[in-house]
Amino acid sequence: MAAEGPATRPVQVAEHPRLLKLKEMFKSKFGSIPKFYVRAPGRVNIIEFFDLPKIHENNTKNSHMSMDESSMLYIKEVFDVPLLLEVAIVLGRLRDFSTSANTIQIDQSKPRWHNYFLCGFKGIQEHFGLRDLTGMNCLVDGNIPPSSGLSSSSALVCCAGLVTLTVLGMQLSKVELAEICAKSERYIGTEGGGMDQSISFLAEEGTAKLIEFSPLRATDVKLPSGAAFVIANSCVEMNKAATSHFNIRVMECRLAAKLLARHKGLQWDQVLRLEEVQAQLGISLDEMLLVAEDILHPEPYSPEEVCRCLGISQEELRTRILSPNTQDVSAFKLYQRAKHVYSEAARVLQFKKICEDGPEDAVALLGELMNQSHRSCRDLYECSCPELDQLVDTCRRAGAQGSRLTGAGWGGCTVSLVPVDALPGFLARVHEAYYQGSGRGMAPGQHSLFATKPGGGALVFLEA
Repeated sequence: MAAEGPATRPVQVAEHPRLLKLKEMFKSKFGSIPKFYVRAPGRVNIIEFFDLPKIHENNTKNSHMSMDESSMLYIKEVFDVPLLLEVAIVLGRLRDFSTSANTIQIDQSKPRWHNYFLCGFKGIQEHFGLRDLTGMNCLVDGNIPPSSGLSSSSALVCCAGLVTLTVLGMQLSKVELAEICAKSERYIGTEGGGMDQSISFLAEEGTAKLIEFSPLRATDVKLPSGAAFVIANSCVEMNKAATSHFNIRVMECRLAAKLLARHKGLQWDQVLRLEEVQAQLGISLDEMLLVAEDILHPEPYSPEEVCRCLGISQEELRTRILSPNTQDVSAFKLYQRAKHVYSEAARVLQFKKICEDGPEDAVALLGELMNQSHRSCRDLYECSCPELDQLVDTCRRAGAQGSRLTGAGWGGCTVSLVPVDALPGFLARVHEAYYQGSGRGMAPGQHSLFATKPGGGALVFLEA
């Protein structure tokens, strides 16, 4: 994995209709032309490890690929109004935004789109300890369906971080940028990990990436040439910052790790990740599954029972372990979450091995792992929804070898593994069965149902 920063490329804007149109919109909005352009891709989880407390306190092994769909920012520095940060957006239903560059306020109670921009801006500002920043005019565009589980929000955070870095004329590696953007996105109130930001910066065209943490690193995973990945939008929007669903799962994984560690005589108060327990015990994932099944019971744990198991008070549980929007949770499903995390980690390794070995039936084997993953997401992690389950079943009946939800869940998209020669028929059948006549997806060809391929990571474009 290269340590250098994101690439800067010259571009003939006149040869790119999308850039040319947006350049004219920028000129109309701000009375000048953009100084440079930034692109950051969305991402697709092919199969993943869900225990995601923090970037440096994370489990490992997530197989992702970035998408051709992306967020883009078009930037012009404003030297005569040095403290004004003005952000305009192309997407019709959202409003423009402006603020002072030195008084950044991110309201966690109202997860508005511009807060994601502010997260990236603030992350770079705080990393370098800067004050009196130069203001910017920014125009935001994107073709990642919002609230769809394809990381449109993280792409915007990454764009904003890279834009701010470029305006300042400073340098950071891709790894540093990914870590800063992952950390800064938590200003929005979501206890996410770093996989979205990592693939946005570390992606390379033509290959998926196995993303691992502590330390952050990426390994190429060459996908079978005879298969395509198809994204299908359930048309159920899920803004993970607007609910506690995501953070509750994070806390359940954290509590499961602490209970397992205490039972095994480890220093449980220092443990945050399920992966840490396995690593400290020095056993395989299959063995760790047996340990979890032996120690944890399937019935939900009350906060009182968690406190008894750990030997702490409820006040200590609330203030030392739980996040603000999980402190009133009355039941934690520790057994189910631990089983999902350990089994999903094993599937990631199996997925990588199949891609490396390249057996004749690789597509079928990979598809079955994706099917297993969705069942685990649905039944153990409980992050699916009826529409996602219906769409997964529809995709399988239409010819997908495997299909699963992608992203945080509770809405958003599925990703399906489809043989290339079956792709046209697959797309037609899914469109007819799920979208046609249902009122779902106003633009099924563009935003609801489309094939994708591994794309490149974040870039800075300078007009040639």
